[in-house]
Amino acid sequence: MSPSAPARHPAWGIALVALIALAGLFYVKWAPYYDRAFTAAQTHSIGASILTGGQDAPPAPSLHAALGYAKAYGLAIWKAMLLGLLLGSALQTLLPPRWIERWLGRPDAGGVVTGGLLSIPSMMCTCCATPVINGLRHCRAAPGNTAAYWLGNTMLNPATLIFMGFVLGWHWVGLRLALGLLMVLGLGWALNRMSRADGTSDAPADDATAAAVETGPAYFQPGQILRRWARAFTGMALRLLPEYLILVLLLGAARAWLFPVLDFSIDNGLLWIVGAALVGTLFVIPTAGEVPIVQALLALGVGVGPAAALLVTLPPVSLPSLVMVSRSFHRSELAILALGVVGLGVIAGGLAIGLGFGG
Repeated sequence: MSPSAPARHPAWGIALVALIALAGLFYVKWAPYYDRAFTAAQTHSIGASILTGGQDAPPAPSLHAALGYAKAYGLAIWKAMLLGLLLGSALQTLLPPRWIERWLGRPDAGGVVTGGLLSIPSMMCTCCATPVINGLRHCRAAPGNTAAYWLGNTMLNPATLIFMGFVLGWHWVGLRLALGLLMVLGLGWALNRMSRADGTSDAPADDATAAAVETGPAYFQPGQILRRWARAFTGMALRLLPEYLILVLLLGAARAWLFPVLDFSIDNGLLWIVGAALVGTLFVIPTAGEVPIVQALLALGVGVGPAAALLVTLPPVSLPSLVMVSRSFHRSELAILALGVVGLGVIAGGLAIGLGFGG
């Protein structure tokens, strides 16, 4: 290589990212969900509600309730979280940053659509996707394009939509898909518009997520790359997991406060719908966890309005996931995301009532 030729990321690093993504998603997501779809079709169920653990109501706030929820939730998501950390750190070190900039760096409609399409095979829950989100922002993906990928993991998840159809009915799938597309594309567009208006599309300055600087051939030696990947993985895990665990424990303990009643007394009143949308935006669940939750609520006589609000707001964001990406987005961007999810949850409640889902 001539002295003036730019150093390049080695092909083996790029191939390794592809291998981790394909093999990891097959093992953690695609194969298990394939089998689970047959279970949903045959039994019209994919398990008990994680919210109550199969009981009629969440347990009273206590350390036992916190640990019980953290255990159930952790067993459901730990493999996906590990995969997310591997991929998020690999994006920062094994892929050329210009690739991410080329596909997801421009704050335009095409980037939002690309982010949404890339999310469909990923199918991560909102928290497990956060390491990848941070990795994308590290490589200068535009905020709206990154948000479209983040939201699309849950809202456009084809496996969840199939489970939902067999368990709740295909009319619920139509409602969820329509509002999911609106959420992914609409909020992605809004964040890109904000970034263009501000003249910035990078992550906040205090996040230290500038794209990697190519410093010459030595920077791309295998040993150097693997050490940087290990440091990126360790740093990301140490930064994200403690705050994640604390918030999951707190939300698990507070289930009885967030969901004080779960029966026919929760009718289709506006206050119940708004309350469900707010709680759903804050609470954290594993992938497809909203399906058995809504199934259990409907069986207990909860109104279709609040149930629909939870169906739309539980999956895309949560308090833990918002905190985990807080260094990669501006506060105003996260506020728009959270308020947008709440608003679409309220709309979902109104549509479910207006379309006669309870008939």
